[in-house]
Amino acid sequence: MNRYPLWKYLILGFTLLAGLLYTLPNFYGEAPAVQISGARATVKVDAEVTKLVEQTLQSVQITPDYVRFDGNSVRARFDNIDTQIKARDALLKALNTDPADPRYIVALNLVSRTPEWMAGLRALPMYLGLDLRGGVHFLMEVDMRGALRQAIDTYSSDARTALREKRIRFTGIVRETNGLTVTLPDAAEAAKARDLLFERMPSMTWTRDDAEGTVRIIGRLSQQAITEIQNQAVTQNVETLHKRVNELGVSEPVIQRQGLDRVVVQLPGVQDPARAKDILGRTATLQFRLVEPDTATAAEVVPTRGGGNVGLKRDVIATGEQLKQAAATIDQDQRPAVSVKLDDVAGRNMRNVTRENLGKPMAIVLYEKGKGEALSVATIQGEFGTDFQITGNFTPQETADLALLTRAGALAAPMEIIEEGTIGPSLGAENIAKGFNSVLYGFIAIAVFMCAYYLLFGVFSTIALAFNLLCLVAVLSLLQATLTLPGMAAIALTLGMAIDANVLINERVREELRNGAPPQLAIHKGYEMAWGTIFDSNVTTLIAGIALLTFGSGPVRGFAVVHCIGILTSMFSAVMFSRGLVNLWYGRQKRLKSVSIGTVWRPDGTKAKPGTDVAEARTEA
Repeated sequence: MNRYPLWKYLILGFTLLAGLLYTLPNFYGEAPAVQISGARATVKVDAEVTKLVEQTLQSVQITPDYVRFDGNSVRARFDNIDTQIKARDALLKALNTDPADPRYIVALNLVSRTPEWMAGLRALPMYLGLDLRGGVHFLMEVDMRGALRQAIDTYSSDARTALREKRIRFTGIVRETNGLTVTLPDAAEAAKARDLLFERMPSMTWTRDDAEGTVRIIGRLSQQAITEIQNQAVTQNVETLHKRVNELGVSEPVIQRQGLDRVVVQLPGVQDPARAKDILGRTATLQFRLVEPDTATAAEVVPTRGGGNVGLKRDVIATGEQLKQAAATIDQDQRPAVSVKLDDVAGRNMRNVTRENLGKPMAIVLYEKGKGEALSVATIQGEFGTDFQITGNFTPQETADLALLTRAGALAAPMEIIEEGTIGPSLGAENIAKGFNSVLYGFIAIAVFMCAYYLLFGVFSTIALAFNLLCLVAVLSLLQATLTLPGMAAIALTLGMAIDANVLINERVREELRNGAPPQLAIHKGYEMAWGTIFDSNVTTLIAGIALLTFGSGPVRGFAVVHCIGILTSMFSAVMFSRGLVNLWYGRQKRLKSVSIGTVWRPDGTKAKPGTDVAEARTEA
């Protein structure tokens, strides 16, 4: 009746060992480190940089714990902060020969001290939020005028292409603050142009407005269109910042919109705000433009990745905000290539431009910190539109890099840091200590009460509660969740909620004993009868947690994640694990006369004498 089969104990034992394995990394702490990443999107960090870092540290007689290349950056871990700073200074000097134009970001960072064998099993510590780990906080403002200006530039190119496609003569197109002014030679051409542009650009209202003997039509964006452009700019900038910061290896950054035109960026673990600004400064804008062979008459001259310069024509064919996809692929001749997909407007413009410029070169230009660099210069070999491929003398790795830069380089509008703040590691450590103590003292108080009131069953409940806490931390670590102060509050709350299930079970067992059930039957029926109540109460609480997780954001969402996982682990520990302990202790006793579950009150309000058999106590009543 109260015996578990071997396979259930094996599951509990495996869960216990896994919980220990994935919980332990959180107690190793963090070590000072130096992180090396590219200062520009076109600067590649690879195994060669790793070797250079190792050689530089060796030349200044610094022995790191390790130097590791993680795919996006190189990290070197050290024993103490003094060695970390000395290594940072040496690497800055070695990697950036020109301080005015640094190629690499050498930033102070913190990494886990988890042993290598644990890390190999993906046993890693939880990420800590800004309030626990320390780091930098930025409030960035999106330049809405810049977003609108870029949109107007795109509309201007589309209008010029549409008019040329239909062979409608015009003498000029002038970009205005919120629209375009098209000058035409006569009223007939103006009527045709107005009808065409109204069809192609429904977000603009087109009106005839002749002045000073000139025939012109004026297009103005509606307020709804302006709002949509601005919303898209903020949304795309948030996505781009996510890509850029994630590619730099910053652990669990928080990047989210705030208000109409602002974005909050939190970088936990980054100790140097100046370096953090460099990280954010890597955001870029992307443009597809025709090449001007004569650099003397070019609208702009930019360097190429392979060295040298290239001239650019003024008109922008397509921008990064119109890019829908870019991926490394293989062309029909089995050569490495980059597959690019544009939206419909950019695709139509690209088709017209390529049809008129066959055999001429086109460049993909990436702008960072006001400086442009040509990622690729390729010859237009045929007419193409929304979908096309970029080919050349690329290696597979080069096409992967180019696809990454093309995909992640677009920024819909310029951004400016208007507020910054730093939370030091010492303040974060103080917050951790307070949160840990609140959980610890709460656990001790619960354990003392349960053991005093329910005796041995209280001990079982306390062990199950510790098992629940172990599982909760292990799951959060396995999922690489970010723990914040609200998350620690959720852990403390989970302890209180988890013990409720054990209280229900213990009281059910007591009730069966009072009703005269033999101890073995009382244990069995106590767990069976309590399960329904435990399930109902936890499901309703889980629904509230899911609502917080769905509609909440920031600290509320962090609280909800821990809360929901804690409910699931508490149901497992309170029912299955605690019963496993009870079965292991009492299950093999065939003639069990009594159980240690505290005072069992009789129906008449008196209590049985300690150690009195329950059946005997019922007879006396």
